[in-house]
Amino acid sequence: MKLDRKKHWETVYETKNPDQVSWTQEIPKTSLEFIRSFKLNKKAKIIDIGGGDSKLVDYLLGVGYNNITVLDISEKAIAKAKKRLGEKASKVNWIVSDITEFKPHSSFDVWHDRATFHFLTTDGQIKKYIKQATKFVSGYLVIGTFSQNGPKKCSGLEIKQYNEEELTLELKKGFDKIQCITEDHTTPFNTMQNFLFCSFKRQLTEKPALPIPTS
Repeated sequence: MKLDRKKHWETVYETKNPDQVSWTQEIPKTSLEFIRSFKLNKKAKIIDIGGGDSKLVDYLLGVGYNNITVLDISEKAIAKAKKRLGEKASKVNWIVSDITEFKPHSSFDVWHDRATFHFLTTDGQIKKYIKQATKFVSGYLVIGTFSQNGPKKCSGLEIKQYNEEELTLELKKGFDKIQCITEDHTTPFNTMQNFLFCSFKRQLTEKPALPIPTS
């Protein structure tokens, strides 16, 4: 039986509060540090993949970024985020979509993903995701996944663990690795989850101009 991913996540966000899900993070410190390291201006186009009810958008707005998109498969997750932000929600572009089916209208300077990519467990899903990122990222990519010391399941679903070499290999045809770190995330239940966070830069696609032959 094929998993209905949208139904699964709508149920999660309908029935659980932030303190009842393991990924809740009061301050997304590592994500903010990676984004800050790119030294982009505040008009940079940033998309948070699987951002849902994450507070990353709150902090990005707080430091002055003004071109933010939040994408999540769950309409209920986005509704919660909008309610939390109040009037500030109107400053954000909200998209309800499965990332593998997402069709952006423009490219992004920063593509941020904490804990979405590792839920893609089939070759087909992974290829679709990477194709989207390669096509629509013009600047930087930040991905946070469970490391090989992290959990093997989350929210009742199987996940795919990564180490630095595996994640770099998946993205090698479109992106150059900048930096990878591992960190322990303390869940609201006081358990630990080990994450791998990596940043990448989009490879230049233009071929250098050939020299003009001289007679």
